[in-house]
Amino acid sequence: MKSQLIGFLMSFWVSFSLALYFHSGEREEKCVIEDVPSDTLVTGNYKVQKWDIHKQGFLDSAPGLGMFVTVTTPTTEVILSKLYGPTATFSFTSYLSGEHVICLQSNSTRLVAFAGSKLRIHLDIRIGEHFLDEAVVQAKDKVNEVNVRVEHLLEQIHHISKEQNYEREREEKFRKTSEQTNSNILWWAVVQTLILVSIGIWQIKSLRDFFIAKKLV
Repeated sequence: MKSQLIGFLMSFWVSFSLALYFHSGEREEKCVIEDVPSDTLVTGNYKVQKWDIHKQGFLDSAPGLGMFVTVTTPTTEVILSKLYGPTATFSFTSYLSGEHVICLQSNSTRLVAFAGSKLRIHLDIRIGEHFLDEAVVQAKDKVNEVNVRVEHLLEQIHHISKEQNYEREREEKFRKTSEQTNSNILWWAVVQTLILVSIGIWQIKSLRDFFIAKKLV
């Protein structure tokens, strides 16, 4: 029962990931943005399908077509830039918290004017996951299986804790920014009020001087 419960929790957590597909031109670069805590493993899997004009559909694969994968940190530093095949897995570890930009572009050498093929890219990004080798687990006895799964579950709990700490940091930063903005708005309102009062006093003084000069008062 305990083993089944742990397995259920593991399958629930491992299934949490960014999985999507999108269309791209043959020479077009497409990017996704992931908000990642520091010291976190990010693993991506992708598969490229190429449009077949004769079959009027996407082929199961795109032989001979590779993809450049580029990852940029919040400070615009490139931490990964590598050419992979039409189906591949890439990974990197963040050392800064913040938005990381993951870009994919085919290595097609055709000129833009002739590179009219459409690509479908399936992308699956997993953050903070260390995959459990089921083959190793099944080779062990039940006691060791539970131990392995518990250790893996503890790693995921550690990642969840790290995510929560990162969210607290973001919330604190947002709160400080909001307080600073509210303070600036308050001071700007005070300045506006002082300017309006000053203009009113100046207008009253100008009218008084005008009336005195015309001997109306």
